[in-house]
Amino acid sequence: MKIDAKIRPADLSRKISRLWELSAQKIRSIEHVYDPAKGSPVFTVRGRYTARGWTEWTQGFQIGAALLQFDATDEAEFLELGRSQTARLMAPHVSHAGVHDHGFNNVSTYGNLRRLMAEGRIPDNEWERNFYELALKLSGATQARRWTPLPEGGGFIYSFNGPHSLFVDTIRSLRALGAAHQLGHVLMEENDRRISLLDRLKAHATATATFSVYYGEGRDAYDVRGRTAHEAIFNINDGCFRCPNSQQGYSPFSTWTRGLAWAMCGFAEQLEFLRAVGDESITPLLLKAARATCDFYIARATAADGIPYWDTGAPELHRLGDWPSRPADPFNEHEPVDGSAAAIAAQGLLRLGAYLKNKNYWQAGLTVLNTLLDEPYLSADARHQGLILHSVYHRPNGWDHIPRGRKVPCGESSMWGDYHAREAALYVQRAAAGQRSPNFYL
Repeated sequence: MKIDAKIRPADLSRKISRLWELSAQKIRSIEHVYDPAKGSPVFTVRGRYTARGWTEWTQGFQIGAALLQFDATDEAEFLELGRSQTARLMAPHVSHAGVHDHGFNNVSTYGNLRRLMAEGRIPDNEWERNFYELALKLSGATQARRWTPLPEGGGFIYSFNGPHSLFVDTIRSLRALGAAHQLGHVLMEENDRRISLLDRLKAHATATATFSVYYGEGRDAYDVRGRTAHEAIFNINDGCFRCPNSQQGYSPFSTWTRGLAWAMCGFAEQLEFLRAVGDESITPLLLKAARATCDFYIARATAADGIPYWDTGAPELHRLGDWPSRPADPFNEHEPVDGSAAAIAAQGLLRLGAYLKNKNYWQAGLTVLNTLLDEPYLSADARHQGLILHSVYHRPNGWDHIPRGRKVPCGESSMWGDYHAREAALYVQRAAAGQRSPNFYL
């Protein structure tokens, strides 16, 4: 990746304004034609959002997008849309005990509304605030109960695959535990045992940094500093770690770049959170993980313009020749790029750069965002409901749409890619205006 050291937040203002103009069109289009009875919208097929029965993890991005739109533009229609849809549709997600995605769904909706209220952007109505806070408390406790203890102490929030499975992306769902802890909540277990949500947050973050990230310390034959495994597998009889696995990437020993991006963003966010609550007991480990993953993204996972292909070990990637020296080609015939991974990674780089006051990470984040906010990634087609193009959902399962005449997926969008591009744009927009950056907690 070639980092552009000359980009400043203000330089992106025109592109960010255009993003919000296009974003408004996309949000209205989805709201007018999408039927929630079909399930949560997940990704586009021929430019129209569709559901995919796997887990209900994306509806919060759909509704939360309207709240980010209001945050960025002060357009009241989007506040009303986000507020009404949160009340109407999000309750099942609060008590959903079967997923590891509470941070995605509930912090993006109830959390954004509570944050906007705390920032004075919307009136602080006591009963409305209590409603949002109750939802966040219950969400955090429900998420924290999906718990696998480890023999040496600690544990992790297990994925929908079961108690043996630690997913790297769950690092960003720790926001649910963090928000609930900030509101003074605890998890009450059998015999009235009080479980600290902060302790569980720290334990899961520690497990992710320990088992999902590699540090070039000889852990296995493919131990490259900053590489991540999407899934870590444990023996549930004794709690011992067994092996890495790949839920959505190509192999356990390559790096699925969206999983890498979740780690980058999640670790940086947890560093901010722990500093804010005054508990930095695990900061050295999380900082080690954040630096390693961000360095790997910059040096080994991306093309020259900061966009990654879907997996660093994708089997046809070698056919692209010296791809790291050139901008990514989303229309190539061998392997797809993943614009959604870039959107998530951009925010991770920006947050770590701000946290450390490190210009290299900060400029890397601006470089990635600068690429995303232009063609061929930003969707200017009013008929296309997606905002960020060339997103990949599940390459191994073949779920992504391949257009006629193409050999690999391209030209489609995802709820998580669109949402995280909006988050990153809002982060930079506030930086350009000299305003406090949103922490997307409370």
